[in-house]
Amino acid sequence: MERPTSDGTGHGTGDLPTSGVPEPLAVIVVDHGSRRSVSNESMEAFVRSSAERLGFPIVEPAHMELAEPSIGTAFDRCVAAGAATVVLAPYFLGPGNHWDRDIPALAAEASARHPGVRWLVAAPLGPHPLLMDIIDRRVTHCLAHVAGTAGPCPACAGTGRCTLR
Repeated sequence: MERPTSDGTGHGTGDLPTSGVPEPLAVIVVDHGSRRSVSNESMEAFVRSSAERLGFPIVEPAHMELAEPSIGTAFDRCVAAGAATVVLAPYFLGPGNHWDRDIPALAAEASARHPGVRWLVAAPLGPHPLLMDIIDRRVTHCLAHVAGTAGPCPACAGTGRCTLR
């Protein structure tokens, strides 16, 4: 299995030793959850279609609240697939109460059903320097779209949102 990398700052530039961490490893990518089913479905599809890029044998999407699969459901699926360690990766831009309290509480509740399975909550997406690269690409593409030199991006296609007003 290809291993994740880090330079010690979480920026992903060197080998990251994981010896001593019980395997197999599972990753749950967890967002807030939405009352809009299309938002939940979009995140789940993104995680499933991108799972192989993470390099872990088990990857599941989850929603912290408002929708299934919940953190508990995803945790159960990971354990059923053989996970000995479950890492919850928040699909959140920054640290806050959900990262600090809510996700750990839900993970602890889920892990109580699986004695011996270890877990941790990873850092949120930001602040991370690669996020500025994403912002740059999105802004540049949207400007090219309104200038007529690029088509709409998948997020805006058919919504009429990428319009200079």
